[in-house]
Amino acid sequence: MLGVTPKTLTNFPPSSIFPFNSKSQTALPSNLSFPSSTRFTHKYQTVSAVSNPVQQPKLAESLSPGQFRVDILSESLPFIQKFRGKTIVVKYGGAAMKSPALQASVINDLVLLSCVGLRPVMVHGGGPEINHWLSRLNIQAVFRDGLRVTDGDTMEIVSMVLVGKVNKTLVSLINKAGATAIGLSGMDGRLITACPSPKAADLGFVGEVEQVDPSVLRPLIASGHIPVVTSVAADKYGQPYNINADTVAGELAAALEAEKLILLTDVAGILENKDDPKSLVKEIDIKGVKKMMDNGKIGGGMIPKVNCCVRSLAQGVRTASIIDGRVPHSLLLEILTDEGAGTMITG
Repeated sequence: MLGVTPKTLTNFPPSSIFPFNSKSQTALPSNLSFPSSTRFTHKYQTVSAVSNPVQQPKLAESLSPGQFRVDILSESLPFIQKFRGKTIVVKYGGAAMKSPALQASVINDLVLLSCVGLRPVMVHGGGPEINHWLSRLNIQAVFRDGLRVTDGDTMEIVSMVLVGKVNKTLVSLINKAGATAIGLSGMDGRLITACPSPKAADLGFVGEVEQVDPSVLRPLIASGHIPVVTSVAADKYGQPYNINADTVAGELAAALEAEKLILLTDVAGILENKDDPKSLVKEIDIKGVKKMMDNGKIGGGMIPKVNCCVRSLAQGVRTASIIDGRVPHSLLLEILTDEGAGTMITG
């Protein structure tokens, strides 16, 4: 990243189900570098970063590795200045949560962004790990319309896994990488008040966000900590609910008046032609994205993500991006380059 391998940034070991464990860990390869864009022109040469966005370009014979790294760092300065002191809410999930290498990339990106003055907030779910533990306890996972049916027993497992395991493991990994993370659920400090989903009769304890009170987060963010928030919250009677993590991220971003909301996904972003992966829409406004939805160009699992972004923008978030979490260091590409790593929606 950025052509540097800080001693505090480390890689994390794989796991057959979910890449969280406490075994020995190995350092990131020293040849990783930060590209300034998907395709950029360096003052020494033009570099294509499409096929391998983290491969260090071949240096000119007259250029030392140290000088090259300094130049890359200096080119990122305008982006650092633009976002320094600004809150960035990142929803972590998809392939980036299942792949050990991508997980290490996201963790290290968050720590780097925090070190250069941004104020990242991570929001996460944990579907694969929930499924794993339900299977171990001989509880069948049931889905309707893509949503998990959450009865009382399942809700207990969801709380145990998301709050007690996934959240605390992410906190540990961020701390190990050199930052200071604080793990929270929606129940902590009344951060999120939940309410039943309109489909509660079919889905059980699947909830929606009724209210957000970010007062518990503000001092943590101001002091340089990285809040890690899981998508479990309780209603006013204390009943826990499982809430979609995209929804939680969008509502938190709005409540925190965030500069940017980023959703990590398993797709390149919004496509003009959903059957053509090369038809990526790099930037679009709310009016344009609503027109695409009306024309049927956006469908399936992308609809709730787009609605989440539109809702957060309507509440004051400056920009919202749906980015490809399968690309290493996609967070840095999105925040510290002009090209980005997916689709940016503007208000």
